[in-house]
Amino acid sequence: LAILICVISLITMVGWDNFIKRKMEALRVIPGALLAVLVGLLLNKLAMIFSPESTLDAEHLVKLPVNIFNGSGADLFASPDFEVLNSSEVYLVAITIALIASLETLLSIEASDKLDPKMRITPLNRELIAQGIGNTLLGFIGGIPATAVIVRSSANIMAGAASKLSAIIHGLLLLFSVLALAPLLNQIPLASLAAILLVVGFKLASPEVFKQLFNQGFSQFIPFIITIVAIIFTDLLIGIGIGLAIGILFMIFTNIKSAVKVTHYNNLVLIRLRNNVTFLNKYHLRNELRKIQPGTEVMIDLRPAAFIDHDIAETLEQFIYSARQRHIKLEIKKTPRQKENKKFKGLSNEFM
Repeated sequence: LAILICVISLITMVGWDNFIKRKMEALRVIPGALLAVLVGLLLNKLAMIFSPESTLDAEHLVKLPVNIFNGSGADLFASPDFEVLNSSEVYLVAITIALIASLETLLSIEASDKLDPKMRITPLNRELIAQGIGNTLLGFIGGIPATAVIVRSSANIMAGAASKLSAIIHGLLLLFSVLALAPLLNQIPLASLAAILLVVGFKLASPEVFKQLFNQGFSQFIPFIITIVAIIFTDLLIGIGIGLAIGILFMIFTNIKSAVKVTHYNNLVLIRLRNNVTFLNKYHLRNELRKIQPGTEVMIDLRPAAFIDHDIAETLEQFIYSARQRHIKLEIKKTPRQKENKKFKGLSNEFM
């Protein structure tokens, strides 16, 4: 029954959002997710009448305390126990939760900003500060840490929300639902909510996203795929860490290839150093300099370089010295600021 509810809820959402709402303007105010929940609830009720043995049990339904002020909800509130501040385990857990919550919030914000029709950019620092203050206050009543969640944000956007007021109303409606509608909400099958998550997830990670990243090159696509696989087989924090490490390796590799650009034209050679040229580029630069034949005219353009490592400067100085002996005509181009820099002063800019 859970699988059947999930499939029918999926069909309801997709059909409503992609076909019915487009043809009937008046129905656009009704979200497909709400219909999916109602359909799931109705199917489970019908199962109770016609096939009681297949009815979903409590573990497959939403679980909310019926009354949070007494009875089943009294134990939801708790005061902080400051004595545990002497335990190192508390700090380890706190740091872990802070990292995971911050990462999840930042990832959700990036996804939400891409979904925003007005393409606005969320101030990340303000969001994290507000989250930190909110989670600190939650701790005083025994609440669990809160984060930005892409499901709520995307639901807001798909419903046509355009301002911060929607988030406030959303919170108030949630509070009202928990206080007054808990018995009704507890009849909603989790399978219907799973269908909503599947639709939202597909919109965020559609084949078009994979195609777009593939077209951007392997330096973008491979870290993306590795991050996905790592998150699936480990968890969010470890997966993001692995993806970040792979991304850094690709960035280093890309920088090695692009920092030293060599162009040959007949008897002329142009060597252009760009961005940050570090010891990682030394091997490639030395190989290119070694290939230059006696009698060649060489121009070394340092102007696009923002930073040159000591090892790179030393390699160039050695080439300048050997160029004189090999009858290589050499010119070095530098910016006025580079001419004043000690690291660049040893690199002559005169024809030899």
